[in-house]
Amino acid sequence: MSIPVKRRTLLATAAATLLATAIVPIAISRADSLARVDVYDRSAGEALPIYRHHGRRYVEGQPGNEYAVRIRNCTDRRLLAVLSVDGVNAVTGETASPDQSGYVIEPGGYVTVQGWRKDLDRTAAFYFSDPEDSYAARTGRPHDLGVIGVALFRERPIERQGWFSSDRRSASPSSREKAEADAVGKAADNRAAGETAAAPAAQQPSLGTGHGRGEYSPVQQVEFERASARPDEMVAIRYERRETLVAMGVLPQRRHGWRDPDPFPGALSFVPDP
Repeated sequence: MSIPVKRRTLLATAAATLLATAIVPIAISRADSLARVDVYDRSAGEALPIYRHHGRRYVEGQPGNEYAVRIRNCTDRRLLAVLSVDGVNAVTGETASPDQSGYVIEPGGYVTVQGWRKDLDRTAAFYFSDPEDSYAARTGRPHDLGVIGVALFRERPIERQGWFSSDRRSASPSSREKAEADAVGKAADNRAAGETAAAPAAQQPSLGTGHGRGEYSPVQQVEFERASARPDEMVAIRYERRETLVAMGVLPQRRHGWRDPDPFPGALSFVPDP
């Protein structure tokens, strides 16, 4: 009997991908209270540095390059991560809302999402595209390009009946637990609103995310019950071309002839004879 994929039953990674083993040394973005979110440029083979500007987080996207989103669970309990790209749910293809399906991540584990989920076995690769070629624009939703969002939910604790009992029921949270969960959710909403208020005037996005090549990426359905209807934390990362980030003041303007400084500019040599 199939279990409905909504609220309680979500997708979880069933096996690590090759990409996951290639990005173990990531240590660029700060550890959020629940999870750390990184963007990995698969074509360049590197994690993208995260830049902060007016309360927002940005990464530089290279047009045409494939990328992945890696979400690491920093807690000792399972988390649900609902991932949106350009305002579209990366699992269902719906206009994104926090109450939709996502990925369940084990304590201390991580999930590497490489593309739009097509079924339980396949994804269509994410890649940085021109706005008109983005999946969102091609499906009539061009208004939220250039942003990756992750809504994070804690799992409702399970009450075990007896030491050896196999009977498991979801514990009914107390009014205090509900109040605490709602308070955390409201705080996350307030932080998101604060970031928006602190942001500079809106401008047209220079990048979107395309619907790329098909890849094998198996997952399975699992059961997950959220501790609260509100996200416990929300993470947003904007992505733009370098020239756009420079124009926005996120990155400095490079002078003509500018290059990265070399800490050892001299050629390799040895001590000469006197």
